[in-house]
Amino acid sequence: MSLDNISSKIQRYLAGHPQDPAPSTTDQTGDKRVDELQEKIKVLEQSNAELQAKVNWYEEQLRLNAQRRFGSSSEKVFPEQVSLFNEAEETADPKIEEPSIETITYKRRKRTPGDVADKLEDLPVETVVHDIPESDRICPKCGEPLHEMSIQIRRELKVIPAQVVVVEHQQPIYTCRNCERHADDEQASVPVIKAEMPKPCLPKTIASASLVAFIIDQKYTYGLPLYRLEQQFRRFDVDLSRQTLSNWLIAAATKWCKPLYDRMHTLLLNRSVIHADETPLQVLREKDRPAQAQSRMWLYRSGARDGPPIILYEYTQDRSGRNPKRFLKDFHGYLQVDAYSGYNQVDDVVLVLCFAHARRQFTDALKALPAPLRNKDVAAKKGLQYCDALYHVEHQLSGCTDEERYEKRLELSRPILDEFHAWLLQIKPDVLPRSQFGQGVQYCLNNWEGLTHYLLDGRLEIDNNSAERAIKPFVMGRKAWLFSNTPKGAESSAILYSIVETAKGNRLKPYPYLVWLFEQMPNANITDVNVLDSFLPFSESIPQDCRMPSSKK
Repeated sequence: MSLDNISSKIQRYLAGHPQDPAPSTTDQTGDKRVDELQEKIKVLEQSNAELQAKVNWYEEQLRLNAQRRFGSSSEKVFPEQVSLFNEAEETADPKIEEPSIETITYKRRKRTPGDVADKLEDLPVETVVHDIPESDRICPKCGEPLHEMSIQIRRELKVIPAQVVVVEHQQPIYTCRNCERHADDEQASVPVIKAEMPKPCLPKTIASASLVAFIIDQKYTYGLPLYRLEQQFRRFDVDLSRQTLSNWLIAAATKWCKPLYDRMHTLLLNRSVIHADETPLQVLREKDRPAQAQSRMWLYRSGARDGPPIILYEYTQDRSGRNPKRFLKDFHGYLQVDAYSGYNQVDDVVLVLCFAHARRQFTDALKALPAPLRNKDVAAKKGLQYCDALYHVEHQLSGCTDEERYEKRLELSRPILDEFHAWLLQIKPDVLPRSQFGQGVQYCLNNWEGLTHYLLDGRLEIDNNSAERAIKPFVMGRKAWLFSNTPKGAESSAILYSIVETAKGNRLKPYPYLVWLFEQMPNANITDVNVLDSFLPFSESIPQDCRMPSSKK
C-alpha cells in the first residue's frame, strides 16, 4: 500500500466518512476533527492531573495515618540534642586542657535534694527492733556485759492494702429518773440529753465520707470503671452493685460538689484569661437521640498566669457554639481556643488561637511525605522552623514577668511572625491546596489574626496546650469506661472531674481533700459564700495533710 493511500485512509477516518470526500470538504472536516481531538487530549490531561493529585493526597493520608498509628506521637524537635552514635565526635573539644597526672578523677556522688531519703520524711515510721536476748548480751571472750555501740538501720517501704470496716456511731441518750418520778401530770417535761452527732455525707445510706471519696478518687483520678470497683469491693467481702455506686456518685456530686462547682464557675468568669477545649462523649440514654450519637464534654480553665487554677468541665448534647456562648455569658477577656468556628459565637471576647495547631500542620506535612524526602530541605520544614523559632523565644521568656514578656515578644517574636507571614503569602500560589502542606499554609493564613493575638498580653500563652493537658484525664478515663449511661450521670461526671482536676491543679491530694469535704460540708452553712469559699481547692483553710509535700530545696 502506497503512502498516498495510507494518508487518504487516515483523512477519511478523521473525517468520519466511509466514502472519499471532495478535497475541500475533506480538508475542512479533517482540521475540525484534529481540533476536537486536541481539545479532548487537553481534557484528558487535566483529568489525569486531577486524578494524580487525588492519588497523591490519598498516599499522603495513608502515610500520615500509618505514622499516627504506629509511629511516635511526639512533635518535639530538639536540634541541640547530641546524636547517640556521634557523641564522641560532637562533644570533643581539642582546646580543653588535658588533666595532669596529679588530678583526682574520681568524685564521690553528692547527695542531691529529692533523693529517696528526702521523699520519706513526710511518711509515718513503724520501727521494728531486731535485738538479741538480754541473756546473750555477754562478751563471748571475757564474759563481761556488752554495751550498745551503734544501731544499724535498714529502711523499706511497707504498703498497707485498703480494707473495709464498719464504723458504728453510737449516741447514748440520757434522762433524769428523779424528774420522771416527780412528774405530776402528763404535761410535765423530762429532760432528754444526748451528744451532738456529726451529720452524715449521704443520709439514709451506709456510705461514709471516706467511702464516697474513695469511689470518686478511683473513678475520676485513676480512671477505674464502676464494674471494676464492684469487683474490688467483692474482694473486700462487701457486695456493692454498680447501680449503688453510681447513685452515691450522683448524690455526692449534686448535694455537695455542685455548690463548689457553681462558685468556681462564677470566679472563673471574673478572670482575664480562659482556655477552652472539647472532646466527644457518648451518652446512651439521651432523650430523642440514638445511643450512637456523640455528645460533648467541654473544658474551661483559667490562665496559667491568672491566679490559682480553676478547671471546669461541662457536658452538652452537641458541639454547637451556643454552648460556650452560654457558659461564658458574663466573661469579658481573652479566650484561648483552637480554630473551631463555634467559639466565634462567644460575645465580647478576644479569641487567641493555638500556635501548636498551626505547627502541627507542618509536622503532619513532613510525616505525610515519602521517607526519602523527609530529610531534605522541603518547604514544610521551613514552616516548622518558623514555628520552632517562636517557641524558642517563649522558652527564653519563661522566667519573665507579664510586662517583660509582653515587651520582649514585640521585640523578638514580632519580626519572626512578619517574616513567616510574608513567606506564607509568597509560597501559597505554588502549593497544591488539597495537599497536607497546602492545608497547613491555608490554615495559618486563614487564622493569622487569632494566631498573633498572644502578643497582646504577657499573661497569654502561645498555644492552648494547658487546656489540652487539662482535658486529657477525661480522655484517658473515657478509654476505660467508654460511655455514660444517662445525661444525669454525665453531668455528675463533669462536676466531679472539675473538683478532682482543680484540686490536682492546686497541688492537693484528691482523696484526703474529698474526705475532708464530705466530713465538713454537711456540718457547715454552705449557703454563706464565705463559708463555701473556705472549701474551694485553692482556699488557705484546707488542712496541710490534704496538700502535696512541698519540693525540697
